[in-house]
Amino acid sequence: MKFVEPPSHNRSAAALVFIGRNRSGQWVAQEQNGLYGGLFVSRAEAMKYALFENGHHPETIVELHRTIELDTQGRLAPIGMLFGAGKRPVA
Repeated sequence: MKFVEPPSHNRSAAALVFIGRNRSGQWVAQEQNGLYGGLFVSRAEAMKYALFENGHHPETIVELHRTIELDTQGRLAPIGMLFGAGKRPVA
């Protein structure tokens, strides 16, 4: 029998999940409000986690091309600061 942990939250609307690498090269997945997140050894594992946690909504996953650190205090920067001028999210 395979045991599967339920998602960390029970919300009907999917929130944005940011994925990217931290300064150490590890992959980070972090929900926009800091409700859940983690460190991963590969992009594939970060994506798998993000999809599981957000109810399988790939359109809400944003891969960042800048350094992102796992925020355990729920203090992610506002979305406008994450992308900067002229940059758009990439799913």
